[in-house]
Amino acid sequence: MAQRPGAADFTVSDLLREQRDNLKLELIAGEKSLNRSIRVMDLNRPGLALSGFLEHFRPERIQIIGFGEQAYCLKTPRARLAAALESMCKPQELPCLIMTHNLKTPGALVSVCRKNGVPLLRSSLDTATLVGELGDVLEDKLAPTTTVHGVLVDIYGLGVLIQGEPGIGKSECALELLKRGHILVADDAVEIRHRRGAVLRGSCPEPLKHYLEVRGLGIIDVKLLFGIGAILDHTRIELSIHLAPWSAQTNYDRTGLDAKKTTILDVEIPQIRIPVSPGRNLAVIIEVAALNQRLRNQGYFAAETFNQRLIERMRVQ
Repeated sequence: MAQRPGAADFTVSDLLREQRDNLKLELIAGEKSLNRSIRVMDLNRPGLALSGFLEHFRPERIQIIGFGEQAYCLKTPRARLAAALESMCKPQELPCLIMTHNLKTPGALVSVCRKNGVPLLRSSLDTATLVGELGDVLEDKLAPTTTVHGVLVDIYGLGVLIQGEPGIGKSECALELLKRGHILVADDAVEIRHRRGAVLRGSCPEPLKHYLEVRGLGIIDVKLLFGIGAILDHTRIELSIHLAPWSAQTNYDRTGLDAKKTTILDVEIPQIRIPVSPGRNLAVIIEVAALNQRLRNQGYFAAETFNQRLIERMRVQ
């Protein structure tokens, strides 16, 4: 399992190149310092930092300057503002500043950014929209990421990660699930991102998208064979299925009371271990497991309900 903490090499230059049109960005100053790295997803409104109070200032974040900050800059004496901006822009980890609403840029801000080599950008978007859109971009770029071997299928809106040793039948299960109307997200390699709110989002690396490998059949194009409705770019992973060869010496869960979990990128998700043997329809079992997990997500646990009824029946007798 390959893992990386996030895209630490994402720079202001990358942001401009990729999001100039979407975020309505233009470069005002600091064109020689666009190689500054953006390392955190959070954004910051400088607020008190513009007045010179830097005790809790977060220089590693992109600084957003809206109506309030601009009004303060325009009403503050230039020398006093320049001194505060000088202290604010001194840290080398400061990625850039972005003004919103296509606001007029204070002269002191432009001068200090040029002097300290800090990129100053401007967007025509309003502050709330820019913060929301830019936050999504940074989360996608910088979220902790790992790549695991397996198959990811969306079953009734629930992302199910199917894993197991090579040749156990993961892709064959995915093929049967496709025939039953479910949706393929990734085969062989599943790229997983840890999004805010302890959410795992799974997708497929670009070269493998829409393809499925079945031993004895080869590589098939799911999009062409089953149609556009049979593929999905990404889904939230909420259940892990581990396929393992049947063993008479292994005690398998027969009630569902012993809930197992697995951890991916510090996020726990339910895991079900399914034994593989001739004659078992694994696709149907996985489909029912997904339906049962949806019930669990809504607070209904069939095994616990059944167990409670047995206990109550025994008490009556």
